[in-house]
Amino acid sequence: MAPKFHELAICKIEALTDDAKTISFQIPKGLKSDYAFTPGQYLTLRADVDGKDVRRSYSISSPLGGRELTVGIRKVDDGVFSSFATNSLQVGQSLQVMTPEGRFTAKVGASKQALLIAAGSGITPMMSIAQSLLEGDDEANVTLVYGNRETKSIMFREQLEFLKDRFMDRFTIIHILSREDQDIPILNGRIDGNKIKALNNASAIDLAAADGIYICGPGEMIEAIRATCEEMGVAKSNVHFELFTPADGQEPRKAPTKEMLEAAEQGVSVEIILDGSRRSFKLTDANETVLEAANRHGLELPFSCKGGMCCTCRCKVANGSAEMAVNYSLEPWEIEAGFTLACQARPTSDNLTLDFDEL
Repeated sequence: MAPKFHELAICKIEALTDDAKTISFQIPKGLKSDYAFTPGQYLTLRADVDGKDVRRSYSISSPLGGRELTVGIRKVDDGVFSSFATNSLQVGQSLQVMTPEGRFTAKVGASKQALLIAAGSGITPMMSIAQSLLEGDDEANVTLVYGNRETKSIMFREQLEFLKDRFMDRFTIIHILSREDQDIPILNGRIDGNKIKALNNASAIDLAAADGIYICGPGEMIEAIRATCEEMGVAKSNVHFELFTPADGQEPRKAPTKEMLEAAEQGVSVEIILDGSRRSFKLTDANETVLEAANRHGLELPFSCKGGMCCTCRCKVANGSAEMAVNYSLEPWEIEAGFTLACQARPTSDNLTLDFDEL
């Protein structure tokens, strides 16, 4: 079933740092099942900001069983939604909130030795994962390596210390600071492949023993740690990651291919299957993605990041062909099975049918 937006009321707002807050939403009884989630998933928030329809995805930080759903938002320089959220939102106000999405998940009971590696606002999904694992499984052990510039910039610092006090024997926190000296040299600097290798060699973490390694933060950090894990023999199936890249700073789009130009010149007949209904429109601009063309024709498709990262706009090519500009979320088997991302797909055939109901 395609994700849907519902109006949810803000029941709590709390400051985490000078530039970060948590926003909590009360879930009506009738929507409890719609907003059931797996730790690590995200919510897409939608609002009218200065006359524009703006959407952004934020990871759920609250644990399983909580009374409300909470997201952590750090203000990004020139970030349209993050500035709006941290400066303007108030308790009692309502926002459109999409039902939970995301594949960066940790199931309670599936990981007994979890290693979480985060930088900056990448801590947000880790809060949900750590607390849910610890509360839901008495045999679970969690180690968190968390990188920040300095102590005052640590999001969820008090909550992390409280969690440590509750689970002293099963929860370990390792803070890495890049602009504030700590007494132990290995705890200074940035988190990268060499830092993870050094922590492992010092027995502060144990990559070999971890049955689930979860990484969230800048793409450069993720790629470096993934390479280190592979180098040290960690099974790929044990490594999970979530890219945190602001939607305001996306890569330049690649120029249309010959096939795209030829298809658009003839006019592509695009058919969309969504929630059991079919809608059609013509795409005549080779620079437009299917998502952009659909929006221009008044057809609202599910999406969030528009950057090929979140997979909210995942659909199957039921007829015709299309190429993606970038893809950070679909697995190789999904591409082979015919799935694509509407926010990145541009037709390469005269007819294209995309099925959003196909799972």
